[in-house]
Parts: sequence; C-alpha cells; structure tokens
Amino acid sequence: MFGHLHRVALSLIACAASVPAQNPAPPAAQLAGRVVDAHGLPIAGAALAPDHLPAVRTDGLGRFSLPMQAAGSAILVSAPGMQSRTVSLLAGEAIEVRLEPAGVEQTATVTTTRSAVEVGASANTVATLSAADLTRYPALTLDERLRQHAGFELFRRSSFWVANPTSEGISLRGLGSTAASRTLVLASGVPLNDAFGGWIHWDEFAPQTIEAVTIASGGGSDLYGSSALGGVIDIIPAEPGPSQIEADLAGASEDTSNLSGRADARQSGWGELLAAQSFTTGGYTTTAPAVRGSVDIPSNVHFETGRTEIDRVLPGSDRAFLTGSVLNEARSNGTPLQTNGTRLWRYVLGDDFTAGDRISGRVRGFGSDEAYRQSFSAINATRSAETLTRLQHVRTQEFGASADASYHRPRVALIAGGDLRDIRATDNETPYAAGRPSGLDDTSARQRFFGGFGELLAEHGAWSGAASIRLDSASNLSTRTLTQSGTTPVADRHEVIPSPRVGLVRQLPWNLSLHASGFRAFRTPTMNELYRTGQVGQQATLANSSLVSERATGAEGGAAWTSPAHAVSAQAAYFFTGINRPVSAVLIASTATTLTNLRENLGQIQSQGVELTGQLQPARTVSVDFGYQYAHATVTRFSAQPALVGLWIPEVPRHTATAQVRLNPAPAFHFAVSARESGHAFDDSSNVYRLHGFFVLDAYAEGRIDSHVSAYVSFQNLLDRAIETARTPYLTLGTPFTAQGGIRVQWKAR
Repeated sequence: MFGHLHRVALSLIACAASVPAQNPAPPAAQLAGRVVDAHGLPIAGAALAPDHLPAVRTDGLGRFSLPMQAAGSAILVSAPGMQSRTVSLLAGEAIEVRLEPAGVEQTATVTTTRSAVEVGASANTVATLSAADLTRYPALTLDERLRQHAGFELFRRSSFWVANPTSEGISLRGLGSTAASRTLVLASGVPLNDAFGGWIHWDEFAPQTIEAVTIASGGGSDLYGSSALGGVIDIIPAEPGPSQIEADLAGASEDTSNLSGRADARQSGWGELLAAQSFTTGGYTTTAPAVRGSVDIPSNVHFETGRTEIDRVLPGSDRAFLTGSVLNEARSNGTPLQTNGTRLWRYVLGDDFTAGDRISGRVRGFGSDEAYRQSFSAINATRSAETLTRLQHVRTQEFGASADASYHRPRVALIAGGDLRDIRATDNETPYAAGRPSGLDDTSARQRFFGGFGELLAEHGAWSGAASIRLDSASNLSTRTLTQSGTTPVADRHEVIPSPRVGLVRQLPWNLSLHASGFRAFRTPTMNELYRTGQVGQQATLANSSLVSERATGAEGGAAWTSPAHAVSAQAAYFFTGINRPVSAVLIASTATTLTNLRENLGQIQSQGVELTGQLQPARTVSVDFGYQYAHATVTRFSAQPALVGLWIPEVPRHTATAQVRLNPAPAFHFAVSARESGHAFDDSSNVYRLHGFFVLDAYAEGRIDSHVSAYVSFQNLLDRAIETARTPYLTLGTPFTAQGGIRVQWKAR
C-alpha cells in the first residue's frame, strides 16, 4: 500500500506547478531544516525531492538544506520504513518534517483485501515487520527473522541454511505442515510456494530488496485459493528508487560469508533496480554428538541470487513493471552422498492502475522454470557406512496470470478478480542397488488451478465488515508413470471448491476494537506428495496418488487496544481451525536405523488456542514487542488408525513465546535483544519421538561510522542451548552459538 502512496505522491509532484520566488535569493541561500519520526527522533538518510531540482538526503542528525529555489514548490519526502509525504516549505519558517511509520494497516490491507482500498478496520490478525525490523535482527536468513512472530515456525526447527528444502513448509496457528506449506507466501501478488513441492525458497530475495513482510494469520483461500489454510505471508518487494548504491559485507561463525548489494536509478519516469546476494557457509554437523558416526559431515548451503526490475510511472498514478530473478543453490544434507541443488528462474510482468477516482486494480503475468536435483542414501546402524539408494532430477515449469479491480466509495467497496496457474513437472528418478542403477521411476504430471473471487467491504458508524467468496477449480492432468514394466497413466482428477469468509469489526471508546470472523479454506496436494518418495535423514516418506484436498473450517475472535498516546498497544485473539482429510506422514514401519512413512489423508485435525501480542514504548528510545501462542493441536478423527486420535500434530508445540527489546540511545546506534521459547513437540504422528522444549537468546548491535558506513554485530543462541530439531530416528540439533559481524555501505545521489 505504501508503494501505492509513493506513486500517488510522485503523480502529485508531476502535476504540481512550481512557484518561483519573485526575488530570487543569492545562490548561497538555503532552506534548512530536519526530518524526524513520529516521536521527534531524527531520520538519517531521508530523501527530499523538490520539483525540477536535484534530490538531497538528510545527514546523521536528520538535517537537510535545499536551494532557496525550492521554496513554495512541491517536495516529496521519503525514507525507508516510513510513509512518504509531499510538503511545501517556505523561507523563514522553522522547518521540521515529520514522517509516520509505513502503515502496518496499509500494507496489511493489500494482503487481507487484495486491494489498496481501506474501508474500516480489518477483521484479521495481522503483523507487519518493516525493513528495519528484519535487518536489525540477529539472524542470517529470512526464515530466522520471521521467527519474531510467535506463531511462525518451519516444519522442523532447523534454520534454512542447514535444512533440506523438503522440510521448509510453514506452520501458522499450530496447523503443522510436511514438506508442503499450509501457509501461502506471496510477493507482488505472485505465489512463491515451490510449484512442485510447496516448500519455500527463503533465499530468493536479497535483504535490500524487501520493504516489509506481512503475516496475516487465519484462512485466506477466499482471496488467494490453495495453500492459505494457516494464513498468508506477503513479502513486499522494494521498488526502484532514486539513484543509490547499497552493499552489505558480513562474515559469521561456521566459515560463513554473506555479501549482498543493490543499485537503483531513476530518470524521466523510468526506474531500474539491480540486486544480488552470495551466501556461503561451512555449516555444522546436525547429528547429535552421542550418535554421530564417520559418515556425518556438516549440513550447509551455498547460493547466489540476482534480481532486476524495470518500472515506468505512468500518468494517473499507474505503474508498470517487469521483474526477473534467478536463484542458484547447492546443499550438503549432512553426509557425503546426500546432496541437493536448485536452479530457479522467475519473471513477473505487472501493472497497477487507476481509472478515475473510483476504480483501481492490478494485473500480473508470471512464470518460473526450476531444475531440482537430490540424492538419497542408506546408512548402517553405527553410521560408519553409507550407500547410494536413489538419484532424483525434477524439472518444473509454471505459468500464471491474475487480475483484480476495486470500485470504491467513501464507505463501501466492491473488489473482484481471478487467477490462473498452470504447472507442468517431470520427475526422473533412478533407484540404486549395490552402487549401481537398478531401474527407473519417472513421472510426468500437470496441475492447473483457476479461480475467481468477489469481496464486499462496508463501514457504518462504529461497525465495519467484509464478506467474500471464491470458487476454485483444481485439476491433476496428463499424469504418466514410467518404470521398467512400462508406462502407466493416472486418471485425471478435478475438484471444485468454494471458500467463503465473513468478518466484522466493532470500534468502541477508549481506542478499543473487537473483531470476529469465520472462513473456509483448502489446500490441494502437491505433485511431490502425490507422486514421489521423499527422504530426510533416515526417514523415508512414500507417495500416495490417491490424496485429496485438505478442507479447513475456522473462526477467530479478538480485541485490540491502543493507549491514547500510542505508547502501549495489545492484541488478543482466540482461534479455531479444523482440517478435514489433512495430509500427514503416517508411520507404517520402523527398524533400528530407518523409519518409513506413508502420506495419507487423516480423518480430521484441530488446532485451537490463543494468540497474544503487545508493543510498549516506555521512552522515545526504547521499544518492546512480545508475542505468545498457545495451540492445542490434535488428531480428532482417523478411522484407519484410531490409536492416533487425541495425539499431537507432529512438530507443533503447545506454547511459543517471543520478545524483542530495541534501544536507540542515539540516532547512529541501534541495539536489540531477542528471546524465543518453545515447548516440547513430537516428531512423528504416533508421538513416540519427543522433541524437548528450548529457550534461545539473541542480540544485535549497530553503530554508524559516518554518513555512508555503519558496522554491526549479532549473536544467535548466546547461551549455546541444544535445540532438538528431529529424531529420524537419530537426534539432530539446531543452530549452535553463532556470531556475525558486518559492514553496511550506502550512497545516495544528492
């Protein structure tokens, strides 16, 4: 949304008439002032762009000076993480420009209504992390930074930089996941969930290209279709800005280096952005020391990513853009023979448009081409010998398009749109026996999704609400399996799935509001779940081509309160989600060295609990954020194995709590301390393999060296606690104590 405001401001500047001074001052005369935030603290590096004059930047104390010719003209004032403003400055005034934070509500509106229209409050539980929240946090990768949110966790507790991609599904609201995520991840309105397996590639975005991340908990299929059972995570990409160069050079424990940068240019309505990142780490050995053998080596990742965008700001606040990105990733998964790699290309072509004062909308065309490889092995009981068992190569191609438009009046808005997503994949697998190929097991398949939605937003007095419904067609087509015995076709399948949602908000005195909502949502099984066998460690999970879509029914109710001075705010929500036919890995066989699971549709699982968040600002230089989630997540029905009823959903703890304390004693210094505590969980559907709870303490500090350079250090797991991530059946551990240090360089054109 703040990107939309930025474009509107640019349009206003282009239309504003410059007011020249009647008696021009001498060239040395200047307009001087400063830019501050909502609490009066100076903002360093804010950009002031006068009409027809070069832009300038504020110094470390938020001060600026402009030529006297800028007096009376329209001046766009902007800063990362803040709402842009257009102001007109007059000579002789004590000039102070105050910027508000980039709207959490504005960003959330796009996620929760699929438009930039704001009509009343949203009946959703939404958290937004700004670029500063993400950057000034003790973490190496994006998934670790999102753990600031108490309800966010990956399928396993491992961090992305040592985790197998097939264990990177997201769990929100205690719903768990497998390789596939029960949460939809978006960027620029385009799905980022892996087209073949549903997991997330957390290394697609260089840090400098993320403007904010919004986490909207609760079902979102009414607007976005498949996979939005637990919620929607929206990565807001940075748009091309004024000419600038940014670079971040960091090193960390475990022989880790992290280099990233970004360059922007803008002229005559055209903008260009180019960004890249190179990350390499030696990693660490995840197998616990007590069971570690000679085959155990560090798990790690090496990746390079690049992103480029060209945009054109058009009359009427329109913006058209073309984005291209590439990811090249290689991993060691903890033994000499277990490796995998990904090469992923994406493109997005889009247009954000307005038509008069009442109509606005978005159009997107997108696609991807992915090559994925992985090797699997068997390890003996003493972990002293390893044998190759399978090689896998997957090629996935995706094409999609979406469009939505809104008609809005002051107290009512109607939004409608539709999406198409077509995915084709070929999975070529070669089994090995005694070190030699022993056959073939190839699958080609196609999935196609088509959906349309409508939403009505309305506001009347202290009441506001939203009602929406979406209808999706999900199809599995043209599936063939090829083995040594020949080719076998798999019957096509089609499902038509409705997803309604309704929400209501009541504003009360004393800055208090109440909200309630109910929804239906769904997730269609991925081709990975339907057609291929996966392995993580010594746990193998067999495919099941008979799987059907998961269907969820949920509700939530909550309250939000803000103190009159906005120094304290708190939110509380009760949630309930029941999923019929959830896809789960059910244990069917085990030995001393291996576990074998089968993907099956269970009868039903339920997760219900409470989510609490709060923000305190006891002083202008101190802020405190905390979050807590209680999730009672269990199997409630499964006729095939009644013994599972009442057991915990794998990898979901009952209790999770987070807290962050941020200090800004001076404009040039930033400090943060973060804590996360998680209760115990189970690593399997039978609740045999218990993962103990853990507590982690992290810290971050940053200081500005001069107007262009700052240095920072961060520490993860300061207490070096053992974090149990899996028992498959051998115990593996999460991130040990990790130290990082780096330098950030920023140059912006004046």
